Amino acid sequence: MSDSIDSSGLPENKPELTSASAMTQTPWWVSDSPSSAQRFEPIAVAKKTVSITWYLALVMALVAGVTGALVGKVVFDNSPHLTTSNNVIERPPNSVAGIAAHVSPSVVEIDSTTPDGTDTGSGFFIDSNGYIMTNNHVIEAAVLSNSPITVKLANAKQYTATVIGRDTAYDLAVIKIDVSGAPALVLGNSDNVQVGDPVIAIGSPLGLQGTVTAGIISAKNRPVTTSSDNTAGESAFIDAIQTDAAINPGNSGGPLVDATGAVIGVNSAIASLGDSFGGQSGSIGVGFSIPINQAKKTADQLIKTGHSHYPIVGMSLDSSFAGPGAKIASTQNAILAGGPAAKAGLQPGDVILAIDGVTIDTADDLIVAIRSHSIGDTVTLKYQRGSVTKTVQVTLIASK
Repeated sequence: MSDSIDSSGLPENKPELTSASAMTQTPWWVSDSPSSAQRFEPIAVAKKTVSITWYLALVMALVAGVTGALVGKVVFDNSPHLTTSNNVIERPPNSVAGIAAHVSPSVVEIDSTTPDGTDTGSGFFIDSNGYIMTNNHVIEAAVLSNSPITVKLANAKQYTATVIGRDTAYDLAVIKIDVSGAPALVLGNSDNVQVGDPVIAIGSPLGLQGTVTAGIISAKNRPVTTSSDNTAGESAFIDAIQTDAAINPGNSGGPLVDATGAVIGVNSAIASLGDSFGGQSGSIGVGFSIPINQAKKTADQLIKTGHSHYPIVGMSLDSSFAGPGAKIASTQNAILAGGPAAKAGLQPGDVILAIDGVTIDTADDLIVAIRSHSIGDTVTLKYQRGSVTKTVQVTLIASK
C-alpha cells in the first residue's frame, strides 16, 4: 500500500488531546526523529528578609574586601571572558530560512546506477499523487540501460520510481513514486519574474541532499542549448532564466523558487570555467533554469499521454551559417511540405532576421524562440531573400 496523508499535504485536523501522554501524528514525508532543541525558562529568585547582627556585619565586611580585590583582578585581567545567549531568532515565513523550511520537504534526490557509473540529480513533487518533475538528462542513462531509479526524500525514505515520460527537446521528465498526499509545490508564473528578483535553489549538488542556495534573477530569455551523451545527436533548446544562485552538478531537476516559495524554474544547466570538484564543473554564479510555464505544459502532456510535442515552423536550418540570422538550409527537403513555412512562401536559402520583432543572430536563437511559444501560436518572421526583406506570419504546428 502507498503512504498517504490528507490531500492538502498536511495532517488532518484532529481535536487536541488533553492527556499528558497524547501522541502527535507526523506526515510520512517528515522525519520521525524528535528535535533535540529544548527551551529553558528563567528561574525566579525568592526574596528573604534577614536580621544582621554586629558580628555578622563584621564577617560581611571582610568578605566584601576580599571580593573587591578579586573584582579588581578580573577587571585588569586580559583573559577572555566568553558569554552565551539563549535568545531565539525569529525567522519570518518569507525569509530564506522560512522558505527553505517550507519547500525542502517537497524536494527529492534522484539516484541511478548504470554500467557507466552513478548519476545523481534532483526533482520535486508537482502533484500529491507522487508525480515528480526533473530533467531528462538526470534519468536518461538509467532509462536507456534499463537501470532502476531511486528517489530519496528529505526524511531519507527511499522509493523506486516509474518513468511516466521524458522530453529531450526541453530536457524535462516526469517520474512517479507510489505515495499519496505528497507535499506538491505551488507552480508560479515565470512570465512575471523580473531581473533582480530574489530566488532560492534547492537540490542535491554533488550528492549533498537538501542544499539551499540563494541569489537573484540575473537575466531572462537566455537562449541555452544543452547536449546529451546518451541520445543520437538530440539537443535541448531552452529559453532560460539565468540566476546567480549557486547551481552545481546534482542540482539539475531541482526547483528555483521565488520569494513566495512558488516554483518559477527547473534548474538545468550551468556555465563553468573548468573542473573544480572530482572532475565535475562547479558554479561560477551563472546558472540556467527552464521557465516553469514551459515545464508545466510539457509535464501535463507527459502525465496525460506519456509523450510531448513542441511547436515547429516546418523548416530545417543551416547550422554552419555564421549569421547574422538563421538560414534555411539549401537542400531539397529543407521545407516541410504543407507546413507553416511552405504555406508562408519561405524558400531554401532565405535568412530569418527576426521573430516578433526580436533580432535573431543564430540558428539556435530561432529554435529557442520558436520553442518558447505554444502549439497554435501565430508568430511574425522577418526574412531576407537576396537583397529583398519581407515579413510573413506563420502558425506553429506540433512536432511529430
